[in-house]
Amino acid sequence: MNARLNLMENQVAAKFFRHIVGANKAIEESTLPRSTQELVKLRASQINGCGFCTDMHYKDAVHDGETATRLNLVAAWREATVFTDAERAALELAEQGTRIADAAGGVTDEAWANAAKHYDEDQLAALVATIALINAFNRGNVLVQQPAGDYQPGMFG
Repeated sequence: MNARLNLMENQVAAKFFRHIVGANKAIEESTLPRSTQELVKLRASQINGCGFCTDMHYKDAVHDGETATRLNLVAAWREATVFTDAERAALELAEQGTRIADAAGGVTDEAWANAAKHYDEDQLAALVATIALINAFNRGNVLVQQPAGDYQPGMFG
């Protein structure tokens, strides 16, 4: 399978993705736990049907020491006992923030308040940025049908 458009070779696409990759630096430099970042990216990618990002964030999380059990249960996090209350709040916010079109009210006040119980303002900002950024990546990759499976941790930087 080949992508419809080579995002690395096309000048416009490559420039755009360099900019949004650069935006990720603010998230990486935040105090939002890296494990939470990867869980959120994985869940949003699953919802959006982005195979490339699902593959990438699963592998990055494993590379960072995450367990297969937790990663395999991300899609069913509500029933899983392996996530902290903070992680559950982040996953709920990620789901609601990713499914904005599915709910006329957007993200509920309850989901926001629950996340705010576990994360300070800077971490909430990083969480919002993570959700927005992964959704942008998902949409780009899904649009061009970016093939999944060949990603190796660290291959982009």
